[in-house]
Amino acid sequence: MLKKDNIKRRNTYQRQVILEILKSTNIHPTADWIYEKARKEIPNISLGTVYRNLKILKEEGLILELTDGKQSRFDGRIDNHFHFKCEKCGSIFDVEPEDIFIKYNLEEKGFTIRTIDINLTGVCSKCNGEKSS
Repeated sequence: MLKKDNIKRRNTYQRQVILEILKSTNIHPTADWIYEKARKEIPNISLGTVYRNLKILKEEGLILELTDGKQSRFDGRIDNHFHFKCEKCGSIFDVEPEDIFIKYNLEEKGFTIRTIDINLTGVCSKCNGEKSS
């Protein structure tokens, strides 16, 4: 029996349209927003198809899913960057790594920072086989 990891998925037209929609915006949309945009290109697409394809795109590392425990938002930008969420309007903005460490840079752009929460992931020195100092 083949493991799920070994199955090559075909790149469907629906998935391609959804990915293009995400790559064309920087607003970090919800699945519902993506669905409304996709319907303009594929009138008979279902919301379930959008959710399934977002899950596949995320699993394949082609998009990011941002969740606050209440709602998922999606990002077509997969390079290393951070996000700023406005407590008032709920908008999410891309933040470059260098801007995090230069707080005044963001304040000059009109942002008021209350907290910074950065999660770094990778491989520790022990797992890399290096001696820790």
